[in-house]
Amino acid sequence: MSSRNEPRRVHVLTTGGTIASKRRDVDGDVVAAASGADLLASVGGAIAGIDVTVEDFCQVGSYAMDLPLVLSLSRRIRQHLSRSDCDGVVVTHGTDTMEESAYLCDLTVPGDKPVVFTGAQRNADMPNTDGPENLRDAISLAATPAAGGMGTLLCFDGTFHAARDVTKTHTTRLDAFGSRGHGPLGTIAFGQVDVRRRCRRSETLDPTRLDGGVQLLKLSLGADPRMIVALRELGATAIVIEAFGLGNAPPALLRPIEECVDSGVPIIISSRCAEGPTRPLYGNGGGRDLERSGAIFASDLAGTKARLLASVLLGSGHAGHEFEQAFVRCVTFAAE
Repeated sequence: MSSRNEPRRVHVLTTGGTIASKRRDVDGDVVAAASGADLLASVGGAIAGIDVTVEDFCQVGSYAMDLPLVLSLSRRIRQHLSRSDCDGVVVTHGTDTMEESAYLCDLTVPGDKPVVFTGAQRNADMPNTDGPENLRDAISLAATPAAGGMGTLLCFDGTFHAARDVTKTHTTRLDAFGSRGHGPLGTIAFGQVDVRRRCRRSETLDPTRLDGGVQLLKLSLGADPRMIVALRELGATAIVIEAFGLGNAPPALLRPIEECVDSGVPIIISSRCAEGPTRPLYGNGGGRDLERSGAIFASDLAGTKARLLASVLLGSGHAGHEFEQAFVRCVTFAAE
């Protein structure tokens, strides 16, 4: 850890994404091409009081990321943060799945040193690309002691968010990210970090692997119960259901949900709504019946992130009642 008179030391891990992408030719595909050195050069010079090093971890669009690759990224972050000469880590990442990778790291990277994800909406060879400013802000945030102890953060367009709550809200706008029902943790302007509120992170876990058998199902009007049956028969190890409203489902889904729970396949209920918690309230297929069938409620955790939490818990060896207890403990603690 740097002393007060020494520069802060931040390590940047690059993974590709739009921030590192360029067109192959005038009308060609946009693909990840810029190196970490290129990205640092784009920032336009040294950042006062911060020593920055960079490492090219991988170079892919985030839509091509998978669970083993993100777990490897998490372990690499842990390695750097364990060093006394590293005060924080920045990860450049594509925006499509950035919120998921950030949350997975939030669950699996221990300690109080800042971890900050960032990226861009405009590719690197566009004259008005937003990547350099986002990267500069993320480095400043990772070097700020006040950013410690809040888990993994996502920094974008002058604001930063808790990995647990943040989601991509727009496909093209520069202010592409927002936090479900909570708002950002703070802002960054001209290198100055303003922490508006602090969050409490979940406990960290150390899985030997991530369980890739956890499936996500979003309900719509007249949802077919055979989808749940099919997922179980295909070997799903858990199923997250993005249900209606507070966590309700058509009555026809109750039986296959009960069969899953009875066979040891956890059923987790999140909401397809953009904001708000799940609550077991209604009968006749509503949340009360789902709760009686053994389903687990995910509070206000998004379905994509409930899937990741389940993957981490199963990969850490949790099963049965222990799995349910750990899941509820993680979402409840983080929501306080």
